[in-house]
Amino acid sequence: MQGLGSLEGKVIVVTGAAQGIGAALTDQCVSLGAQVVAVDLNGDGLAELGKRHGKSVLTRTGNVADQAFVLSSVTEAIDHFGAIHGLANNAGITRPAMIEKMALEQWNQVLEVHLTAAFLWTQAVGKHMIQRFKDGDQRPGAIVNHSSIAGLRGSIGQLNYAAAKSGQLGMSMSIAREWSRYGIRANSVCFGVVETPMTETIRGDKFRDGMLAGIPLGRWSQPSEVTPMICFLLSDDASYITGQFIAIDGGVHTSL
Repeated sequence: MQGLGSLEGKVIVVTGAAQGIGAALTDQCVSLGAQVVAVDLNGDGLAELGKRHGKSVLTRTGNVADQAFVLSSVTEAIDHFGAIHGLANNAGITRPAMIEKMALEQWNQVLEVHLTAAFLWTQAVGKHMIQRFKDGDQRPGAIVNHSSIAGLRGSIGQLNYAAAKSGQLGMSMSIAREWSRYGIRANSVCFGVVETPMTETIRGDKFRDGMLAGIPLGRWSQPSEVTPMICFLLSDDASYITGQFIAIDGGVHTSL
């Protein structure tokens, strides 16, 4: 009998897979029986994943918001593994600035990686899943968008990031409404502060005490603590969950 949240026989695409949550998610997906298409601009990080997991991981190095790269990666993944059953839109960057000082380039860069890329991967993978449904597969796949508590309550100094993360919540609900008829599920996970390179600044001396004061559990989360829920939502055990957001934040949302 397979354990709860098993991904045995699944092929999962993970964007932003070279470090942090993406690398931890790749590790966990493989441990649960999946094969992973690991995507990132950081080729060195992807090479480490390849060494760690061998044939279980197909790496693709490139810009996650480049449509040609997305389409070629999806085609190669299907050719290589035979199908794609799950997508984790995890890729992300930060370009902090107060609203009145934020350059258009900073705004565009963040929305491109978090939101446009999520759209491109969702569209490309979703078309494949829809076709599999039409061919008789009643559970063609699931999509998980990696949002943030910033998308629920905003963020000082990161309007671009908060707007993008709110957008991912809307994407998940819209995908659920449009594609449920094809058996495709879509959900979001909302992270608090996860101990990754991307959160190094807000975990530093200047912001640490204030940030920790707003977390009921009183500590940052580790990547390994947020990945199990993502894997569960990608698995068939979550077959009746769609259009939802689940906060993995140590209780931050309780004080919203």
